[in-house]
Amino acid sequence: MNTLLRFVLPGLLLAALPFAAQAQSKVGTTAAQFLGIGVGPRAVAMGSAYVAMGDDASSMYWNPGAMARMGHSQVMASHTGWLVDTDLNWVGLSLALTPSDAIGISLTQLDYGEEEVRTVTMPEGTGARWTAQDLAFTLTYSRNLTDRFSIGGSFKYITQQIWNESASTIAFDVGLIFTTPFDGLRLGAVLSNFGGDMRLDGKDLTRRIDLDPENSGNNETIVADLKTDSWELPLFFRAGISYDMLRGELMRFTVSADAVRPNDNNEHVNIGGEFGYREMFFIRAGYKALFLTESQEGLTAGVGLYYPLFGTTAAAIDYTYQEFGLFDGVNTITFSVDF
Repeated sequence: MNTLLRFVLPGLLLAALPFAAQAQSKVGTTAAQFLGIGVGPRAVAMGSAYVAMGDDASSMYWNPGAMARMGHSQVMASHTGWLVDTDLNWVGLSLALTPSDAIGISLTQLDYGEEEVRTVTMPEGTGARWTAQDLAFTLTYSRNLTDRFSIGGSFKYITQQIWNESASTIAFDVGLIFTTPFDGLRLGAVLSNFGGDMRLDGKDLTRRIDLDPENSGNNETIVADLKTDSWELPLFFRAGISYDMLRGELMRFTVSADAVRPNDNNEHVNIGGEFGYREMFFIRAGYKALFLTESQEGLTAGVGLYYPLFGTTAAAIDYTYQEFGLFDGVNTITFSVDF
């Protein structure tokens, strides 16, 4: 009976995930879209189905409740050659304070590069250059409440900047993970980016205006600040499941699936799997954004190598590839050290 439940229950839960996908799309209605770009080599290679796994430093992004499950400290840094010549950089540090408590900090940067400032009168460039970037600084705390249940939360400071204009706000994540009595079966849930709106402001929005251009004799050089619209953050609710279909001394095979409900798109499902040999060599694959008919995302894959150094210290290098439809494929390289 226990053997039957181990295989039937995960199948039923995975089959139930697609029924979340039937709502009106609101694409392009939120700011800080970079908050929806996944980080971490395992998660991205597994199709971003990581809410119920999250046993590395990238859990600060996917599910802060899972970070305390690591049982050790880790520093991780990754670089992604993102779309249209932009670069996504992420670095995170997770510290195990006690067997039950962990804290972490991370920084996400989406760098748009720089270009010449061009005007109507100087189409070849003014000699000045403009830049743009998005940043998110995160502070995370996670705790194992029992040997099966963990919870955690993150505080985020988010800012976007383009030339002389910028916007900033704060947001919070809260997540939990539960290791079920069924061997190898885990459940997770997380709410991400619950916070304030963002509104661009800066010196380029200061203008001299004529309040009444139809009449003469008034002051035509009154200084005014143009007020831009406020935009919500991309809010995500994710529920996930992961299951170790095979776990032995030499080999492990884990499958996972997440149902994702964003506030700026339709609901969708991510699925993935990871094969590990001696917990040193890994092959991963997945599919992202199932049931999104107009999504450019799809297949993901990656490999990883984990190598013990001395004592409890070990190093890892991972590579991930993401298919992106009309765009070129996206490549990510990640280094991490456990201690």
